[in-house]
Amino acid sequence: MARPADPVRLMDIVVTEPLLARSPRVSSRWNRILRQFTRNRLAVAGTIILVFLGVIAVFGPFLVADPRAQDVPNRFERPSWEHWFGTDELGRDILARTVNGARISLASALAAVAVALTIGTTIGLIAGYLEGKAGLWLMALIDLLLAIPAILLAITLAARLGPGLTSAMIAAGLVGLPAYARLARGAALQVKRQEFVTAAQVTGLTRAGIIRTHIFPNILTPVIIQATIGVGNAILLVSALGYLGVGAQPPTPEWGRMLSDAQKFILTEPYIAIFPGVAIALTVIGFNLAGDGLRDAFDPVVKR
Repeated sequence: MARPADPVRLMDIVVTEPLLARSPRVSSRWNRILRQFTRNRLAVAGTIILVFLGVIAVFGPFLVADPRAQDVPNRFERPSWEHWFGTDELGRDILARTVNGARISLASALAAVAVALTIGTTIGLIAGYLEGKAGLWLMALIDLLLAIPAILLAITLAARLGPGLTSAMIAAGLVGLPAYARLARGAALQVKRQEFVTAAQVTGLTRAGIIRTHIFPNILTPVIIQATIGVGNAILLVSALGYLGVGAQPPTPEWGRMLSDAQKFILTEPYIAIFPGVAIALTVIGFNLAGDGLRDAFDPVVKR
């Protein structure tokens, strides 16, 4: 399992004045970003994939059969008009399980990213603004987490918490938080040296107030880009934990768990594994393309 994508490079997005102070120019700036994003065909393709998957996740479960309903006499039925994706070893409809898996997998990944973003960004902001020994100790803890292979740390955390989807979400979130902590710290170090932050300090604004009103709004852009790419990484990690048996448990129709159940029949009934595997691949590709497009739109000079 590859480690999460590298945090967005801070030199790609440089803040020279407070965002709220540029209200006359904000509209044109966002218009430029939108134009740049829509000109990127890969980014648009990724967005279309994500919109399609989002619609399936929200409305799909209401349009398909019960993903847990068993029909043993019709097990291992090949894809047909009655069962578009076929049935598994218990006669359950694979289309229904894949569609319901979209909701479960996306929700799990978003929850994991929310955990990583909230905790990691908070740690990074504190470490970046305070600096000193407190900041160094916080970042030393983050570096310690980075030194451990992501999948090994996730398996250890999930096993310690107990097998289950909630454990997988928490584990994926904790594994992902170092990227946000380092990103937020670097951005905070950059922003705190700007003149508008110095002016806020002179007026007597508290540290918490400066972080909340001046530093945090100005690091949102790189954090949002990192979060977009991070959702794809979280889906991979949650699916891997489900596949290894420490994530979602039967009969939950989670994509990684479906792949685990299908591995015994991969040679004779490959379609059981193909559809959840394709769903994982498409989702990760969609988030990566959209994230790359956002990064290039915010910094049109730097291209991969």
